[in-house]
Parts: sequence; C-alpha cells; structure tokens
Amino acid sequence: MPKSQETLTKRQKIKQERLKKQKRQRLITILVVICVAIVVVGLMIYSSLVPKGKSSSNYPNAQFNAMGDPNAPVKIEEYSDFQCPYCQMFSQQTEGLIVENYVATGKVYFVFNPYGPGGQYIGPESEAAAKAAFCAGSENKFWEYKELLYNNLTGENVGDFTEERLKAFAEEIGLDMERFNTCYAENQYAKELQEINTTGMDAGIDATPSFLINGKLIVGALPYEEFEKEIEAALAAAGQ
Repeated sequence: MPKSQETLTKRQKIKQERLKKQKRQRLITILVVICVAIVVVGLMIYSSLVPKGKSSSNYPNAQFNAMGDPNAPVKIEEYSDFQCPYCQMFSQQTEGLIVENYVATGKVYFVFNPYGPGGQYIGPESEAAAKAAFCAGSENKFWEYKELLYNNLTGENVGDFTEERLKAFAEEIGLDMERFNTCYAENQYAKELQEINTTGMDAGIDATPSFLINGKLIVGALPYEEFEKEIEAALAAAGQ
C-alpha cells in the first residue's frame, strides 16, 4: 500500500474513533440529564403529596365539626370554603386565639360548616375537601384534618386537594385508611353537607368566611379584636 494511502487510512481511523468517542460522551450526557430529570420530577411528585404543616392538638372537647361546651353561653357557627384564602387567613391567624380565650374556658361553642359562597363551592376540590374532612370527623379528627387542609392551600383548583393528597392528609393524622377510603368513596356525609348548604343559604350567607355569633351574622376574616368585641357583647347579652 502506498505510504500516502496508509497515512490517509490512519487518519480516517483516528477520525472515526474520535467521532465514536464524541457520540459516547453525548449519549452519557443525555442519560445523565434524563436521570436528573427523573429524580427532580419524582421529588416534585413526592413533595406535592406530602402534607405541609403539622396540625396542632388544641381542640378542647372536640366532637366532630364542633368543639367546646355545647351549653356555652355563646355559639359561633363558621361557614367557610376550604379553598377560600380569607377563610385560610381566619383559620391560621384568629381561630386559635378564640379557642384559647373563649372555647377552652367554656364560654364559646364553636362549629365549622364547610360551605361555598352563596351556597356554591369555589370548585370541585372544595367539595372533595369537605367530604374528606367529614370522613375524618367520623374518627373525631375533623379539626386536625381541617387545619392540614388550610396549611396546604395554595390556590383554587390547582391540585391541592386531589384524591391522592386528601388520602395523604388522612394518613398524616393517623386515620383508619380503610374506613376513610370507604367513607370518601361512598360520600357517606352527602346528606349532612347538603343540609349545611341549605341552612347557610336560608340564613342569607353569600360570602365566606361568615359567622353566626348567637345568630348575629358577621362577615369576613376580621381581626381578632373585632371578634372579641362581638363575643363579649354576646356574653353580656347572655348575662355572663
């Protein structure tokens, strides 16, 4: 073989080896990127299912969706949607103070009613959350479940309260999952939730959150001081 052809063949081999090496490197890079993407997506899915914010245990004399002394001189009935940001605000900023200062001391009996503005849930996730919360209530864990719902609310019908997440919340607070799943699947509290809806509309409640304090309608996530005034007035009217 002429020397010039031999030199050309060697160059071709070197070029071919270089191209093979580059292809292998590109393939390795692609595989690494795919693996990283799979891990990231997996972590995102996992984090979307894991509940954020542990629930507290300060629910004195909790009985289903109510807490406190049923014979207390003041009764507060809350009507709130689980996807309502102002309802979330009340739950996280004001409710605890009312519980500490009035429910725990036997002065207020507090009832939470899942309810959409004007009797219409904000969306399907609100209704699903209401169903799940009442199923938790059947194991006397309504308040713990309600708190997790609001702690994990980020928007309206954005996937916060999918069936998978609602089940994850149930597991988080230690519910009997077989019992919970059956209750949820069969919508066992449909009648009770519909009755709340009817009662709210009959009372003229068209915004959330709304509150009946011994029958007086209070609308909005007002500061604690405003609720304090209303409660003290109701206590005075009751001779307390």
